[in-house]
Amino acid sequence: MKSEQKKSIKQDAGQKKHTMTMQKRNNLEALMFLSPWIIGTCVFFINALVSSIRLSFSEIVQLRGFVMEWIGFDNFEHIFMYDINFMPTFLSVVTDTLINTPLVLVFSLIIAMLINQPVPGKGFFRTCFFIPVLLGSGYVMSQLLEIDATGSVGVGIALPQVLQEMLGTTIVSVVQPFLDRITLILWNSGVQIILFLAGLQGISSSLYEAAKCDGATQWEMFWKITLPMISPIILLNFVYTMVMYFTSSDNALVAYILDQVFENTQFSRGAAMGWVYFLFVFVLCGVVFGVVKLGSKANES
Repeated sequence: MKSEQKKSIKQDAGQKKHTMTMQKRNNLEALMFLSPWIIGTCVFFINALVSSIRLSFSEIVQLRGFVMEWIGFDNFEHIFMYDINFMPTFLSVVTDTLINTPLVLVFSLIIAMLINQPVPGKGFFRTCFFIPVLLGSGYVMSQLLEIDATGSVGVGIALPQVLQEMLGTTIVSVVQPFLDRITLILWNSGVQIILFLAGLQGISSSLYEAAKCDGATQWEMFWKITLPMISPIILLNFVYTMVMYFTSSDNALVAYILDQVFENTQFSRGAAMGWVYFLFVFVLCGVVFGVVKLGSKANES
């Protein structure tokens, strides 16, 4: 008996050692794939980040050599108290992002569930929805959607002229912005659809078969199986979509900050605007992570 116990202890120790070795191997592989990003960040990003923080609390007294003088929070006070364009543009961008993000997620999930059904031509539909991602560079997007200087969509899904005359200007003024928003949602849903589709295909079919045997409906299976199983993908898509909208080429606030920096040479105030914007996005993503974590704990309990 003692010899058998010793053998089992040795086997357990060997298994733990093998598991630790596999974990170390996986960690090394992860570091290997992350190393280009880590090296690039250390070489090119950290110095610029520190300079941007210093610049937001300073004023350039000599452009040659980039000589700065510390002025504290004066730049932040100026953009909040005296800049008449920053806060309206900021609130407009945030409002549009908070409206578009849930719409993109709902639309992407619906399309992914439809594509995940046993229908012919799945690859064709995936390609169709992903093509805008490949074409969606800043210049191409601005040309296709004819985005004007204010960042609003000039032409999206446009109503025919005959229909506009029949509906009248009042109804057209309400319907056309809705169609413009639908255009942006269709354009910006490619990556989310692919991620949702990957999450749906990772759910075991045995779960659905067991639920059907218990008499569960499609609606119950969606809320009890599908949605909980893809909750990490929902979080990933939520954060990705918010960051995509906050940094997109047609973002009016980003355009305004770049205009202040490069057109008006207000480097210090532009840096302060950038940091206010970054901190807001960072805090918002943190709130989303916290809410999702609390929701997952509540489901477990």
